[in-house]
Amino acid sequence: MKISKFCIICLLFSCVLMAQKQALIQETVQKLKSPDGSYEFSFYQKKITDNEKQMYYTLSYKGKTVVLESELGVLIENQTFESALAVPNDTCKVWGENLKFKDFQINSVDQTWKPVYGENEFIRNNYNEMTLSFSKGDETKKVATDGYDKSKGYFMNVVVRAYNEGIAVRYHFPEPTNGLFLHIVGEQTQFTMPEGTLAYYEPWAQGPYSLLPLKDWKGQSERPLTMKLSNGLTVALAEAQMTDYARMKFSLNKTKPNTLQATLYSSVDVIPAYSTPWRVIMAADKETDLIANKTIILNLNPESQLKGVSWIKPGKVIRVAKLTQADAKKCVDFAAERGLQYIHLDASWYGPEMKMSSDATKTSATKDLNVPELSAYAASKGIGLWVYVNQRALIQQLDTILPLYKKWGIKGIKFGFVQVGNQHWTTWLHEAVKKCAEYGMMVDIHDEYRPTGFSRTYPNLMTQEGIRGNEEMPDANHNTILPFTRFLAGPADYTIAYYSKAIKNTHAHQLALAVVYYSPIQFMYWYDQPSAYNGEPEIDFFDKVPTVWDDTKVLNGEIGKYITTARKSGKDWFVGSITNNEARTLELNFDFLDANKKYNARIYSDDEKVTTKTKVALKDVVVKKSSKIKLDLKASGGAAIWITEVKK
Repeated sequence: MKISKFCIICLLFSCVLMAQKQALIQETVQKLKSPDGSYEFSFYQKKITDNEKQMYYTLSYKGKTVVLESELGVLIENQTFESALAVPNDTCKVWGENLKFKDFQINSVDQTWKPVYGENEFIRNNYNEMTLSFSKGDETKKVATDGYDKSKGYFMNVVVRAYNEGIAVRYHFPEPTNGLFLHIVGEQTQFTMPEGTLAYYEPWAQGPYSLLPLKDWKGQSERPLTMKLSNGLTVALAEAQMTDYARMKFSLNKTKPNTLQATLYSSVDVIPAYSTPWRVIMAADKETDLIANKTIILNLNPESQLKGVSWIKPGKVIRVAKLTQADAKKCVDFAAERGLQYIHLDASWYGPEMKMSSDATKTSATKDLNVPELSAYAASKGIGLWVYVNQRALIQQLDTILPLYKKWGIKGIKFGFVQVGNQHWTTWLHEAVKKCAEYGMMVDIHDEYRPTGFSRTYPNLMTQEGIRGNEEMPDANHNTILPFTRFLAGPADYTIAYYSKAIKNTHAHQLALAVVYYSPIQFMYWYDQPSAYNGEPEIDFFDKVPTVWDDTKVLNGEIGKYITTARKSGKDWFVGSITNNEARTLELNFDFLDANKKYNARIYSDDEKVTTKTKVALKDVVVKKSSKIKLDLKASGGAAIWITEVKK
């Protein structure tokens, strides 16, 4: 078919007109770089039609594309308190479409802070920040009533922080003068990724992972979402400081290819001044750098609000599998002998956890338990007591059980089956953690909750589940994905098991998880009981390994294949190395050690020749900073190493 010159001219003319309508608004172009210059965030508005304009951004890392042109904005049904004025409320669902750029400010911060506990003794908080100010509506039109002027203009800031570890963006609504309420129904926030991007799709917080292209997803994906880009970068999208908002997940945009949409669980109602959670983008040349840079999540949260924190004590826990006084005391004795710090009474100690009628102020009549007496016995052995409480009891009895549990000497509560997603339950949950702090109570949140850095602000929130751990008994492939995905958000209660026949990886693999996986409250022996121990010598690794650290280094790793992590506590180092379902040999160097010193490295590895039921061998090797050894890891296997300085 021949196309006339006239048609071609018309087509070209139409394209020119469209390009003019979507022309860049030059005065809105603003750029922000990270302190080391690796990240460059570019912001601008474009004219969409004669009367509409839209906010966009792009992001690069070391000159490589991370995010292509993507929209920014908030979807709002605006509600103003003007009934007395008989003025109809304004409704504008897409605030990002027609904002007027007013001004920008630049700020820089470089400070170091010491966490109450963590993976490193100190954390550097170093970023450049850009605040872009916008208005919407008629700022000049004012209506007077009772001597008070109410402006018809609305205001919003886009706040961008550039760290060496990543980029973070959020929306801030300054305090208004017109009684403004915000009914947020969604976000325009998008992430248009380069063609060929593959994502570690996870449909729910305790779900499996699938490596998928950005198309034909059956649903939404959890955060953090880690992706492999065709240009060699590994990128993770995450969320920080989400305490009174609705949970975000990632959906595929229905009209823009390769584009992820920030999707909220439900609408949000707020009164400005108000800031939305941070949307975080991390990029790395090496996948292991994502792990090293995850401190950005903590840095995006306010500093600790607790004055005295001596009662916050990380440690290792054994669960009381049989809820009787006798078995609980056996667990206390085992914990004291084996260097654990806590025992835990799990679900149903006070009655059926799923019944609203169950009373968490007393022991179930069907259980042979005396909690105050057990707590006193444990304390006499230097062991603390944790108890499980389902949210059904928490929402009814929290104000009652907290002073009671403090009187009983209980040290921590594991929140069970918490509701997550909408604003109401998000706010309730974080307020409950705050209330626990008033009574010196540590918290472990179970089920679908995932952290966004609140442990910096309220460090009594020790850990949380939100992970496919040993309650589902995942395989080693899954375990080697987790450090690069779920653990980017923060600590996770994986519930390490050791003697259970249900585990799908080796015993040395389980030993190594105590180092590879970070959790300040680390549950050991999840499906085990003291009687399972028959003098296996490798258990001394669990005896000695701490749960918090002075220094952490990821020595090697590839997502879904293997990882080796070294952590320091005092003068000792602990190393954990795991592989996926395939056997492999890894070379381990010790350049993290101090020069001019010798160390003894006790290596715990899988060995079928060992006569114990766990088949773990122990070997001592003298090493120094220049040493290198090879770790021969079985399929689904691992190795753990305890390194101590050799005294001269």
